[in-house]
Amino acid sequence: MSTHEPTRAFETAPEPTAQATRARVGTVVWGLIVVALAALIIISKLGLVALNGNYVLIGLMIGAGAALVIGGLVSARSRKGSGSGPDSGAGATDSDHR
Repeated sequence: MSTHEPTRAFETAPEPTAQATRARVGTVVWGLIVVALAALIIISKLGLVALNGNYVLIGLMIGAGAALVIGGLVSARSRKGSGSGPDSGAGATDSDHR
């Protein structure tokens, strides 16, 4: 009989960081655009509302542009305030290195 030794591949897997699990603003905005287009196509095919394609595209582009700008500003502001830079914890104390 052979003895079974567990592999260490699953034991040493690193924990995901909060930054790695954060969704990108562009991904969210493009997802919302696709969902909005699908909803508008369904509504127009049901005959509930007659939509002009040019106005729909202009509205989606204005909304997507505004969402990307605002999302980028909020993301940059949250990164600046979180202290996620390489020097964020370097200046705590020098007594450990003496």
